[in-house]
Amino acid sequence: MREGFETRVYHYFEIIVVQVLTLLMAVVVTAALLHLIANILHDIFYTSFDPTNPAIFQSVFGAIFTVVIALEFKRSILVTSERAEGLVRVRVVILIGMLAIVRKLIILDLGKGQSETLFALSAAFLSLGVVYWLVRDQDRRDQAEGLE
Repeated sequence: MREGFETRVYHYFEIIVVQVLTLLMAVVVTAALLHLIANILHDIFYTSFDPTNPAIFQSVFGAIFTVVIALEFKRSILVTSERAEGLVRVRVVILIGMLAIVRKLIILDLGKGQSETLFALSAAFLSLGVVYWLVRDQDRRDQAEGLE
């Protein structure tokens, strides 16, 4: 009987934590989006905004990817709260990591000779891709066994 009570208390604790994290992530995403909009409008109306300029392109798309990554992170928290087990899907975490690396690759200035950084990011992306493939393959095998 005691174990059931402690389990329920912890379950409610998890629900509260997920709700607080969701609220905080919504605030962060909203602030990042408003900041992005303000910066783009400022650049369009008060500077010589040239979206074909690689530095401006990198800056704008880096900021957009930041918002996308935050949204995906918030979504993963919500999905976690809706699942009965309460476990974060490994695939979602891997995909968020891959998005973060793609963001870094977009904003990386290749003209500055950062070959070590480029190599490290490429190796990390490749590693995450292999892990994603392995996890996906295992999920497919688990589903196939469950269907038989």
